[in-house]
Amino acid sequence: MAKPGLDGHDRGAKIVARVLADAGHEVIYTGLHQTPDMIAATAVDESADAVGLSVMSGAHMTLFPAVLDALRARGAADVVVFGGGVVPPQDVEALKHLGVAAIFTPGTSSKDIVDWIERDLRPRVEGAAA
Repeated sequence: MAKPGLDGHDRGAKIVARVLADAGHEVIYTGLHQTPDMIAATAVDESADAVGLSVMSGAHMTLFPAVLDALRARGAADVVVFGGGVVPPQDVEALKHLGVAAIFTPGTSSKDIVDWIERDLRPRVEGAAA
């Protein structure tokens, strides 16, 4: 889980990190004010299967693509990127078109996020490892 950019609102990221950890997933929270390159470096260093981004600042159309680019630049294009925050529906579709696997907007239940990990992310990761 990462908070890219200057966004200082990390309560949601911490909650999602805790929910995923409680569901049995290994989670690393990188903290506030991470650059896309810092996020990609951590993902590579930790051999992450996925990167979850939390963006509340409105900069999602800049930050999500920048993280995707940074992962590609480090040879980690296979790392799944998902996230959440205040993202309008039309931007959710645009981000998915760019390669973001899922966007969880305010009000999404923690169960829905865990279910997505189990239903959609786990098969991708296990399929890539085979």
